[in-house]
Amino acid sequence: MTTIESVEPATETVRARFDSHSAAAVADAIAQADAAFQTWRTVPIADRAVPMHALARLLRDRKDRYARTITTEMGKPITEALAEIEKCAFTCDFYADHAAAFLADEPVVANARESLVAFEPLGVVLAVMPWNYPFWQVIRFLAPAFMAGNAALLKHASNVPQCALTIEEAVRDAGFPAGLLRTLLVPGADVEPVIADARVRAVTLTGSTATGARIAELAGRAVKKAVLELGGSDPFIVLRDADLGPAAETATKARFQNAGQSCIAAKRFLVEAPVAADFERRFADAIRALRVGDPLDPATQVGPLAREDLRDALDRQVRQSVRMGARVVVGGSKREGKGWFYEPTLLADVTEDMPVLNEETFGPVAAVLSVRDADEAVRIANSSPYGLGAAIWTSDIAAALAIARRIESGSVFINGMVASDPRLPFGGVKQSGYGRELSHFGIREFVNIQTIWIGPAQQPAKVANAE
Repeated sequence: MTTIESVEPATETVRARFDSHSAAAVADAIAQADAAFQTWRTVPIADRAVPMHALARLLRDRKDRYARTITTEMGKPITEALAEIEKCAFTCDFYADHAAAFLADEPVVANARESLVAFEPLGVVLAVMPWNYPFWQVIRFLAPAFMAGNAALLKHASNVPQCALTIEEAVRDAGFPAGLLRTLLVPGADVEPVIADARVRAVTLTGSTATGARIAELAGRAVKKAVLELGGSDPFIVLRDADLGPAAETATKARFQNAGQSCIAAKRFLVEAPVAADFERRFADAIRALRVGDPLDPATQVGPLAREDLRDALDRQVRQSVRMGARVVVGGSKREGKGWFYEPTLLADVTEDMPVLNEETFGPVAAVLSVRDADEAVRIANSSPYGLGAAIWTSDIAAALAIARRIESGSVFINGMVASDPRLPFGGVKQSGYGRELSHFGIREFVNIQTIWIGPAQQPAKVANAE
């Protein structure tokens, strides 16, 4: 039996150990989730909203404890962890308030006396979730999935077992049916039989592209729906007419929030040549001012990376890029002492063949590249295998809108920071995955979109009888 450890990144201290679940325990969890689904699917949406609102209240009431669990388990600064819990609560309320409208029957005029489209629940959905936003990534799936009438199995990242169990506790305490969410404390390799189980109807994953490809393969083999939100290497385009002060300030937050450990963090800063030096100076000054330290200190802005291997991988990318000619403007190395800290880093004079530009960097490292014009910025932005988010900074909104439609990404933010919002769809293209989370698009990912036709036919059919 494998042991799963919870290690505090700031101190490298093991805080808790858990035995992984046996095959029998996993089978029991699947059975419980399926049994809960059979009842939950019959509950009217208005009644499903009652425990969902209760979950929102509970998250707010317990936000200090839950935020501390996040911070001690994966290293996020406590102020950001508190904001994460608040966002989760907002999302629970949002879906409790809007699910009925999102899932209302849609009448369609056809050759029937009456025809409509209904949105019925699928069943048990397996959620394979990452550590970087350990509550938010789960809740943004869970809230719409529950309101749609589904049940869930949670296979969380192995370095955040306490977050996983705490979320299950919160769901139970909010008054949802027993078993509607079950946590699986298992290694990643053990999800294959879960996906294959006939009672599990779909799978959603947020994680690396490599892991997503594997999950997609398993789901495809079992002919099951999958939604994948994978890696990103978001471009942050600064045009010559941009307001550089707000652009540099936002760039700092967009790159260094959560110590840069975000799929939608800005990673490639593409700046038009006439303003490149000025932007670099402003950006560097803002990065130098960041406070790195104990993530439990409310004054801390940048905490440690979540794991030592992640810091080592980031350091390799930086060192290799420097050997290839990148110029270190700020930082550029691991921080001495306890904890998996990395100095907030700015690299300039980067080229397209360097790891910090052509690979996803998951940490506090920004790479700046001077470009001739907007056309070159778009070309470089689209050269990445990823397509999650992008930002454009300019005073010409009409031009920005035209550029946005040329960028191959799931979202484009103009004069702002790319962020997820329950009111807007979220997801990517290319190797950043497929499917959408959040908004009405997200809640409809895990439903049976069912056509209901009521005869007799009112007019001759204008379509062939065959498929």
